[in-house]
Amino acid sequence: MTAADIQLRYGDISIGAEVPRLEYRVTATTVVLGALASRDWRPMHHDHHFAVQRNGTRDIFMNTPNQAAWFERYLTDWTGPRGRLGRLAFRMISPVYPDTTMVLRAVVTATEVDHTGCGWAVLELGLSTDGELSTRGNARIAVPRDASDNPWRRTGRRWNP
Repeated sequence: MTAADIQLRYGDISIGAEVPRLEYRVTATTVVLGALASRDWRPMHHDHHFAVQRNGTRDIFMNTPNQAAWFERYLTDWTGPRGRLGRLAFRMISPVYPDTTMVLRAVVTATEVDHTGCGWAVLELGLSTDGELSTRGNARIAVPRDASDNPWRRTGRRWNP
């Protein structure tokens, strides 16, 4: 079986469908490595004393690019390797701290095929920590329409995220 055989296709998606949730136990390492990967050297993402004493937060907390990466991973785990994120927007409501369980959820709110033949799913996103909504957003992700379609091959005028 190849990756294309286990790949989500446009015809498999329906409005109102829930993406299987992703749970992850956040540690200080999760927060720090995300900040390092995005070259975010601000101390509130790696220095507990600074975060608590200067920022008044309870601990270090996850930065924006780290959350974006988690959302992208979550969505492409759902679509498979040919899913291609077109747009992602989110608003952080409260910090994501170490020693919490992060739960990512999504629901399909729309589907469409654009003028180039690309299949799209639009989703509402949520990231909760320990049962409280921490981040909400939306995404638009391209999914193959059939086994021969690959959104990653779309360029120029054929790619309209």
